[in-house]
Amino acid sequence: MKKATQLALGILTSVGGFFDVGNIATSAQAGASFRFQLIWALVLATILVIFLVEMSGRFAAVSQKALPDAIREHLGFGFWFIPFIILTLTHLLILGAEIGGISFALQLVTGIKYSWFAMPVALLVWLFLWRSKFNTIENSTSLLGLITLCFVVAAIAHHPPLREVAAGALPSLPTRDPAKYWFIAVSLLGSVLAPYLFYFYSSGAIEDKWDETYVGVNRAIAFIGMSFGALIALGALVVSGVVLGSRGIEVDDYQQAALMLTRAFPYWGFVLFAAAMGIACLGAALEVSLSMAYATAQTFGWNWGEDLKPSKDARFSLVYTAAIFLSALIIAFGVDPLKLTLLTMAINAAVLPFVTLPFLLLMNDEKLLHKQKNGWFSNAVVVFVTLLSLVLAVVSIPLAVAGGS
Repeated sequence: MKKATQLALGILTSVGGFFDVGNIATSAQAGASFRFQLIWALVLATILVIFLVEMSGRFAAVSQKALPDAIREHLGFGFWFIPFIILTLTHLLILGAEIGGISFALQLVTGIKYSWFAMPVALLVWLFLWRSKFNTIENSTSLLGLITLCFVVAAIAHHPPLREVAAGALPSLPTRDPAKYWFIAVSLLGSVLAPYLFYFYSSGAIEDKWDETYVGVNRAIAFIGMSFGALIALGALVVSGVVLGSRGIEVDDYQQAALMLTRAFPYWGFVLFAAAMGIACLGAALEVSLSMAYATAQTFGWNWGEDLKPSKDARFSLVYTAAIFLSALIIAFGVDPLKLTLLTMAINAAVLPFVTLPFLLLMNDEKLLHKQKNGWFSNAVVVFVTLLSLVLAVVSIPLAVAGGS
């Protein structure tokens, strides 16, 4: 029974790490600008993230170590330190984007400018982490995250052209505005293959006390959890294509994105969008905050664990406290949440090599994983992601500039 309930970790990871402010923004822009033509990028990212999440969970269950901890111990502090600094800065930007998403959701329902909500939202996120145990965060966020299914319901209600939707799952060249097309494609990949996702998931497996008997459960969790996130993201992209793309509405801010649900839910659409966005971003803010605290504590060999009292892992708690309020300042000073989100998703894509290269080494370490080390197919996936990430690292930032971010 306990193993069955671990599905909550997969749902939390998908709501917080898969369907978050980045996926809302990129799916809305993809549908509005190119209708269903960029579904292939979402499909590709989903397949890859299922494999990588499964590997990070399998690694934690068998080795009893989270990824940053293992990288430091087995590859050396010097090998890990520069990637750690880069990923810490990325964590801060992503956390700022998530706090911005919650703040903008509150602006949609109150009319008060989002920047005024940044610090109160930061306090809410901090209180949630300070007072909650890991299982509480898992279960409450997973349950609340079910509201994001409103995008799937809306997509079905619009009866989209299935042949056109299916055609979008096959890669194609842009018919116009190639810089924007490839920028959104890269951002979609970056929004799904977020580095913090794997650190959070492996650390969460340790928090939940997984062992080698969880390998099969982990495989199911990775597939079901990530597929859940992909289904919602696909629903958002299709709804955006039907509602916004067909009317030539470009998504330059979240106010326009909120129109996505108003045709399927004439009275509640605006509120549903705000609620879904706020809850998805809350789950992501909790996940990113914990991921940063996990990575920092494991890098320096400190005590860590959301289930420990803050007095027992003071430095772990200090990291997420500082991260939350520093990231909130970005939004409090009036940085546009949508532009920050899109730029951050491109940066996500650029830092992927720092995740995949250590992954390839650790997942083939027989001393750590024994018979559960990667086979040839899993290695082929990691090599493909590594090569793809190297390409993305080169093109993502120039595309962000050329694509209008």
